[in-house]
Amino acid sequence: MQTFRVLIIGSGFGGQCAAINLLKAGITDFRLLERRDFFGGTWCQNTYPGAAVDVPSPLYSLSSAPFPWTQMYAGQDELRRYTRHVVDRFGLEEKIELGADVESMVWDDVSRHWTVQTSKGVFQGQFVINASGPLSQPQLPSFEGVHLFEGKSFHSNRWEHDFDYRGKQVAIVGNGASAAQIIPAIAPQVSHLHVFQRTAHWVLPRPDHRFKPFERRLLKWPLFYRLLRSLIYLKLESRFIGLKYSRAGIAVFERMARRHLERQVKDPELRRRLTPDFTLGCKRVVLSSELYPTLCRDNVTLHTEGIERLDASGIVTSDGQSLEVDLIVWATGFNATDDAIPYTVIGQNGRSLNDAWQPFPRAYLGTSVPGFPNLFVLAGPNTGSGHTSALFMLEAQMRYVMACINAVNDQGMRSVEVREEAEAAYTAKVHREMTKTVWSWGGCRSWYQNSSGKVVAMFPGFSCSFYWLARKMKRDDHLLRE
Repeated sequence: MQTFRVLIIGSGFGGQCAAINLLKAGITDFRLLERRDFFGGTWCQNTYPGAAVDVPSPLYSLSSAPFPWTQMYAGQDELRRYTRHVVDRFGLEEKIELGADVESMVWDDVSRHWTVQTSKGVFQGQFVINASGPLSQPQLPSFEGVHLFEGKSFHSNRWEHDFDYRGKQVAIVGNGASAAQIIPAIAPQVSHLHVFQRTAHWVLPRPDHRFKPFERRLLKWPLFYRLLRSLIYLKLESRFIGLKYSRAGIAVFERMARRHLERQVKDPELRRRLTPDFTLGCKRVVLSSELYPTLCRDNVTLHTEGIERLDASGIVTSDGQSLEVDLIVWATGFNATDDAIPYTVIGQNGRSLNDAWQPFPRAYLGTSVPGFPNLFVLAGPNTGSGHTSALFMLEAQMRYVMACINAVNDQGMRSVEVREEAEAAYTAKVHREMTKTVWSWGGCRSWYQNSSGKVVAMFPGFSCSFYWLARKMKRDDHLLRE
């Protein structure tokens, strides 16, 4: 058994953010447990054609690790290089245990430690920071006959680059953010592309910009970088006014999206099928200047009739069409709410986290759960943002996490946990505020909601409000024990 002060589960941006904060606090006795045989998380795992971030890169980065980006919306390869840059800059590679897939975690109330069983043996830690990420468990559909299909199929999260799709008949199931990037990237190279759309999404232009050499030199200046981050942050933060406080604000963006559709899609029937029937913002908004023109190509067919089943040769649609395809790409999203943490977690009195999260996941500041001492969940329930950088929220959470760890250390204690009444009050307030947001009243069903219908992925306020709430640990809301 290997024992550490802190165990971090995951080596993506969440894990890196946690590690950097620990190092800054002088805590070096930690280990990052990574289930894959490579580190880096989302942007090393998602290698599908066209993969890119949809938040401006200078803001979609850790505040303590600036980078001379080549473009405003970085592609997957550059994001992978940035991950390497962060790991190298802070010397994290020696702290990462690859191939350590977490199978279970159990709290020992006597030793005040977590025992973590992994595929590489047992680890013990006083504190555990879960940074496995909400978008790491691919969601695969259960259509009848999936096992009968004799062609190639895989999830967009697990792109198989050995398969040559050029000149082939390809189907892509889904039309969300990943699909909107894949479709324009592969359509010119395939014989025919069948796009299966369950629900039309709102699409806004992607205002990308490739930085010139002198702009990249400016990005190396800390003051300029911080100024640019601040300007981008303020611009994106203002969008939340529409998501919660101003339906007129949403209407402005809807008009922009409709004009974008009208300019790029001239066929009225296709345009009708691409027009959403819910309020903009209720689902994740797609940013793309290439999706609509690609859907207008002669070798692309948009299907809205649904899939009835699969057979050996391909897909049978609900209106009786039989489509022979060589490849099916499942761009069907992730288990981001109910099954965001895929392994068993047992806290005090033998209670599992799965039971504690019935009928919906909840946590104080999206981070701490009563009955689970010294456990912190990054990107946990109600920490998502529909308008700004997820990394900003992660860094805000880590302020609270470090305040908790420091309180244990400073007061000579061994554990900290949030009080049940504090978590209940926080959760009640979150969901009262949620009813005022477009995620509740916008007229859609999205991955922001769990199976009970609660919006558990998003924070119903400005990100700066969350940052303010998480700036310190409220002593009265927590129980410290020796």
